Amino acid sequence: MQHNTTSRRHFQLSLVALPWALALPAARSHGNQHGHAPAAVVKEQKPWGIAAEPGAVTRTVEIRMTDDMKFSPSHLEVREGETLRLRAVNKGQVMHEIVLGTSAELKAHADMMKKHPGMEHDEPYMAHVPPGKAGDVVWTFNRAGEFEFACLIAGHFEAGMRGTIRVKPRA
Repeated sequence: MQHNTTSRRHFQLSLVALPWALALPAARSHGNQHGHAPAAVVKEQKPWGIAAEPGAVTRTVEIRMTDDMKFSPSHLEVREGETLRLRAVNKGQVMHEIVLGTSAELKAHADMMKKHPGMEHDEPYMAHVPPGKAGDVVWTFNRAGEFEFACLIAGHFEAGMRGTIRVKPRA
């Protein structure tokens, strides 16, 4: 009987760990920000583009983040099909992040972060950056349109820590 109880517990623990294990490829996509060897990028088409490999970068744009809840620059213009390295540099004393998305998706995500401020998440279209550090988002903007970037740490989005990205159609 003891063996069955132990096996059942092991199975239950495995099921609890399963969602976390399934998220590992996405979580590892930013390994290079934390001094680990970079893993393969998880590529999923989003309305604002798709994750890219560092070797595809055509230009690097440094975006500074400060504790007055601002990004600098706060507006980017990109040509459809261009692959950028967005290097988010935290010049402040608190944690900041940069998350790409549509206005509606960023607002919904910011609301969720207010309800669950300790929630951990990591996708190729975001970088979490400790004070004094930098993090990269490598992204191909393969859809024309108006998009945004924001810091979704509780209170930062509401304080105006956001920017815009205009992706112009191919010439």
